[in-house]
Amino acid sequence: MQTTTLSFTNLHNHGDLFANMLRARHETFIQQAKWDLPQADGMEYDQYDTPASRWIAVHEFGEVLAGIRLTPTTTKCGIYSYMIRDAQRGLLDSIPSDLLFDEAPVAQHVWESSRIFVSHRVPAKSRMRVQMNLINEMTLSARALGATSVIGLIPENGPRWGRRVGLDIDVIGRVMDMDGTKNACIRINLSNKLH
Repeated sequence: MQTTTLSFTNLHNHGDLFANMLRARHETFIQQAKWDLPQADGMEYDQYDTPASRWIAVHEFGEVLAGIRLTPTTTKCGIYSYMIRDAQRGLLDSIPSDLLFDEAPVAQHVWESSRIFVSHRVPAKSRMRVQMNLINEMTLSARALGATSVIGLIPENGPRWGRRVGLDIDVIGRVMDMDGTKNACIRINLSNKLH
């Protein structure tokens, strides 16, 4: 099992990995979860898949087992910035605008995690190992990018799971029912584990 952080500057070094990750996202979010998202050639993408973002893939023998996208909270592309902030600004119909207790951060040391998934093909006995590889690489990559915290919109039980694997997590928004799933915004504090 390998874990790779992808960027537009290194995609050429990793063959089909980026396309395979977008295919795995298609399978997870469009085929399995039935989300209405942009797609092309069996790949899921959106307005946040830009050169500013990074993508983490856990993969084995060409198959993407899990993934996550990191986006700086300082990014801008047309009218868009990053998912949580754009939802708060009322730009995303599928996410309530009152998802945060405070104003969405715009700071070089804060990054957003989104499009987090573990493939349904990962056997139950391997899921924890895959999740740990994903979280470990996300933490290392975010720190290397200068982040002291990462924010994200995750299932309501995510903070409990995150604390069990050693993450310092704060809930920073209300619990929301989104398509039958309860979700909330969280902040992962990376500053206490910089070494």
